[in-house]
Amino acid sequence: MSKYAELRKINVNEKVEKKNNLSYLSWSWAWDEFKQVCPDATYEIIKDANGIPYFETKAGAMVYTKVTADDITHEMWLPVMDSSNKAMKSEPYTYKTKNGEKTCEAFDMFDVNKALMRCLVKNLAMFGLALYIYSGEDLPSEEPVDLSLAAKEWTDTINQCKTIDELKDVYGKAYNALSKDKNAVQLIANAKDLKKGEFA
Repeated sequence: MSKYAELRKINVNEKVEKKNNLSYLSWSWAWDEFKQVCPDATYEIIKDANGIPYFETKAGAMVYTKVTADDITHEMWLPVMDSSNKAMKSEPYTYKTKNGEKTCEAFDMFDVNKALMRCLVKNLAMFGLALYIYSGEDLPSEEPVDLSLAAKEWTDTINQCKTIDELKDVYGKAYNALSKDKNAVQLIANAKDLKKGEFA
């Protein structure tokens, strides 16, 4: 299994915090999990020529990180945001909402630090860790399962059923055993329907 596939399979749900309908993962936990799979990994906070760890434009401040593991490097970026996920600037500004005007305060170095660590976690997702969170999914996807051999055995068992009640019982057990493979479920469903026709 590739390291990307291994990282994608890690379930991070118990370490996720929800805030304003967004999911946040602890950077220290994410880095620890990542280093267990990629012990040679390093990360870098991108700084300007003066060593400042953010870049500011009229649109707001941005931070950048870079992660390298197994000779692969991915760069990531993230705006410095307030608790409403509005891009912060060096001066406060107001914006309109359906509930009236709101103010986005000026950022400070604490806001920059939070953005950097969130950016790092987002950067790690490029390697597979917690990627499903950014895809809006609840759980990491599993590798496809091929249960066709097991489906053949269950099909034989279904064909040997003597009563409709026995058929229902066997089909229920078969479905539970094969539910991770849609093709296998289709095979036993077809076998069940054919057998059911014999009892009609």
